[in-house]
Amino acid sequence: MRKTLSELFEIENKKGNYINSDVSDYSVFKDKNLLDSLRNKIIQNIIDNDLSDSKYLEDYINDEINTSLEGYDLTNLERNHIFNLIENEIYGYGPITELLDDKSITEIMVNAPDEIYIEIDGKIIKDESVSFINDEHIIRTIQRMIQPLGRTIDIANPMVDSRLSDGSRINAIIPPLALNGPVLTIRKFKDNLSTADDLIRNGTFTPYMARFLDACVRAKLNILVCGGTGSGKTTILNVLSSFIPFDERIITIEDAAELRLKQNHVISLETRTMNYEKEGEVTIRDLVINSLRMRPDRIIVGEVRGKEAFDMLQAMNTGHEGSLSTLHANGAADALNRLETMVLMAGIQIPVLAIREYIENAIDIVVNIERLSDGKRKITSICEVAGLKDDKIILKEIFAFKQKGLTESGEVNGSFVLYKYVPKVYSKIKSKGITDVDDIFEKLM
Repeated sequence: MRKTLSELFEIENKKGNYINSDVSDYSVFKDKNLLDSLRNKIIQNIIDNDLSDSKYLEDYINDEINTSLEGYDLTNLERNHIFNLIENEIYGYGPITELLDDKSITEIMVNAPDEIYIEIDGKIIKDESVSFINDEHIIRTIQRMIQPLGRTIDIANPMVDSRLSDGSRINAIIPPLALNGPVLTIRKFKDNLSTADDLIRNGTFTPYMARFLDACVRAKLNILVCGGTGSGKTTILNVLSSFIPFDERIITIEDAAELRLKQNHVISLETRTMNYEKEGEVTIRDLVINSLRMRPDRIIVGEVRGKEAFDMLQAMNTGHEGSLSTLHANGAADALNRLETMVLMAGIQIPVLAIREYIENAIDIVVNIERLSDGKRKITSICEVAGLKDDKIILKEIFAFKQKGLTESGEVNGSFVLYKYVPKVYSKIKSKGITDVDDIFEKLM
């Protein structure tokens, strides 16, 4: 049986040929350009000759390698490396196959054939070990990924946003919309969801903050989670959802299903994009409106982006308490401003002041999470919506993370703060018979 690259590497390493080298590190190979050239030639031949179904593909690849390497001295490790690359091309997703398999990588960003970035532990780095042949090679890989999903990408449909079978989100955009060539972005699906305990250990928030949010969820307060791209909004939403009692009927609404609730009574709804005839689209707003007829105890909207904001606020104001959602914004105040704008987008003829009153009555708590400069994610603020003053919504901070600077190694130095303020929602929590946070706030009274 043919040995894998990792197995061959271990053999060569034991011989002392490649000590302290990584299999993905091209420095273990004598001629990187030769290997790239060989790989590109064989892949192009496979594309041109449509050999993907050949029973003799392994023999063909070996023959191609032998022919192309006449006069060259290639090690077993290098030969196996080439074979693995070709095998990934035929049976996997080309150059990014191993990146998709690597559990430490959370995001893959292909900007150009030789510009591939990955995110590990919140840090974005350029991966020099992988590359595509050209733009057509990227598009061919995208098509292979989305074809099983019933989607296509071409000049007529130059943009796609979907979910792979493992739950990873894929976004691709090609010319003429992408001026410099096709761009592929994959946010990988996490097998192991973070729990509240995980986030406490990681320093995302404190035990006090976790207990407070747990009490807020059980007291059926309406909570909005905000933050920037990749800040961890969905992770926080998953953790908040885990606090919901198991005897409630929960309806989740998402563009691409990422939430995984462990409760027994969960109905998961997902949007649908238009088909080739520009028909059949089902939006977040459609699903929010429909969910109100499904007798929900809780409605969880994965992310509010547009006109559905009004319907969500209407639900919160008409007895559907305990709703949870996320919103892309740079802080609590910005999140409420964006909600206001989204309601106006719905075309509802309501004065701005009335919209603000609507928001103030609907939202109880705003949680802001950020990815800091060192890549770590922290809840930097937990606010309550404390009323209106001078026609403006008032936010009162309950918990916050205060950054003091950076350490010599570049890590963010700071601490969490509990303000000397007893929030109005504390009385709502107590009215539900929840006493878990009495020790936090009673000493402030």
